[in-house]
Amino acid sequence: MSQLKQETPVRHLVIVLGDQLNADSASFDGFDNDRDLVLMIEADEESTHVWSTKPRIAVFLAAMRHFRDALRDNGRRVSYRALEESPEGGSLSQGLAEAIAEHSPERLIVVHPGEYRVLHALRTQAGKLGVPLDVRADRHFLSTPEEFAEHASGRKQLRMEYFYREMRKRHGVLMEDGEPAGGDWNYDKENRGSFSKRGPRDLPAPHRFRADKVTKQVLELVNDRFGQHPGELDTFDWPVTAKEAKVALRDFIKHRLSDFGEYQDAMWTDEPWLYHSRISAAMNLKLLDPRDAIGAAVQAYESGDAPLNSVEGFVRQILGWREYVRGVYWMHMPEYLNRNALHARAPLPDFYWTGETDMQCLRQAIGQTLRHGYAHHIQRLMVTGLYALLLGVDPKQVHEWYLAVYVDAVEWVELPNSLGMSQYADGGVMASKPYIASGKYIKRMSNYCQGCRFNPDVAVGEDACPFTTLYWDFLDRHQEKLSGNNRMRMQLKNLERKSSDELKEIRRQAEQLKGAVES
Repeated sequence: MSQLKQETPVRHLVIVLGDQLNADSASFDGFDNDRDLVLMIEADEESTHVWSTKPRIAVFLAAMRHFRDALRDNGRRVSYRALEESPEGGSLSQGLAEAIAEHSPERLIVVHPGEYRVLHALRTQAGKLGVPLDVRADRHFLSTPEEFAEHASGRKQLRMEYFYREMRKRHGVLMEDGEPAGGDWNYDKENRGSFSKRGPRDLPAPHRFRADKVTKQVLELVNDRFGQHPGELDTFDWPVTAKEAKVALRDFIKHRLSDFGEYQDAMWTDEPWLYHSRISAAMNLKLLDPRDAIGAAVQAYESGDAPLNSVEGFVRQILGWREYVRGVYWMHMPEYLNRNALHARAPLPDFYWTGETDMQCLRQAIGQTLRHGYAHHIQRLMVTGLYALLLGVDPKQVHEWYLAVYVDAVEWVELPNSLGMSQYADGGVMASKPYIASGKYIKRMSNYCQGCRFNPDVAVGEDACPFTTLYWDFLDRHQEKLSGNNRMRMQLKNLERKSSDELKEIRRQAEQLKGAVES
């Protein structure tokens, strides 16, 4: 590194973070290969400020190292601070301070980070060391925080659906003569299918990516350095380069998109992927442009290779939800992190880190999470998230778990989804009501209840499903708060049908479940 300084003074030190791995990033606008230097930092703190799983750590490090090599192949000078070079760990701020001391840059450049904590740390360190910091807009996204704030201005309540329609119109996606393709904006009603008792038939296996030399070195490093962290690496096969991300996208479009819509909410034992895309991590690390994903799906619809309900559902997740949650994040941070509208205080159960529980649905969802760093949106919202919500777990603990365990987790997208959508801790910013259900929902959408020792139809007794017990207890505890929400009217009406004796037994059994967690 010192040799770089002796050879050529550094004009701009361009900071590239682990989730900013796109070659056409605004960071490189005006980049001079002779006078500018890219800085990439591997820091223990980024894997330990939440207890990150091995798959998540490995995805970030492998992708970063491949991106470093690609930059160098294209003539960029790169100062790369690998974990092996700092046996005592270190932080992003520490690495930046060392790089500034070594290279004395005139200016620092970074694309807007995906986490408030990181943005604050960079600004603090740059100010402390007296080096100007140029924070550039992230053009990976299809909207800006400023555009979202304009959309939100004057609205009493934010709802993703209205933002999504604006985005469809603005970008001309699935539009025909100014109207939505097919006549409807949303095909959600067609996208709630479950499998028959036989399960998914002719399920196509997703493309697997073999670890090359760089990735193998990362896997060894993670097992050695983070051996006490949860998770497994034996089945690691995530795309970690832009080329691999495009292969993953093509594989999804060709083999699974057509069935994705109908079965996107379904779950099945020992089938972690089903018809899902496996591109969320690549997209959130910026290896894959969302425009390419949207364009490929729309092309499949226009060529007759995928039905509209599947394509619209996929587009909505990217053009709608993904952009919307980023807007919510930057509009409400940093105070959003501390919201707790339901005053939940219980600790997160230990089995969230092991998967060791008698509840088959949680064992399945958490088990595949620890193996692969992945669960699809319904497993996150209506299994792991639902149980934490019904149990009354502190939403910050839930957030930290989601940020730690999933390979696609970056705080801008994870926090509004977990703290807001899943835990209703924001009081209704992300969702119009708490997403709650009894064990009957899981029974309807999966085969998890088969062979489970608990009965989802029963709320009290030895074989009562904890989801069902806690569902009624949740409604009972929060009845007053939820009574003004029209969308909760039917569920509260059902609660009113419970006798006082039934509710007494439900409360007693719910307290036993909570006590087992806290003891």
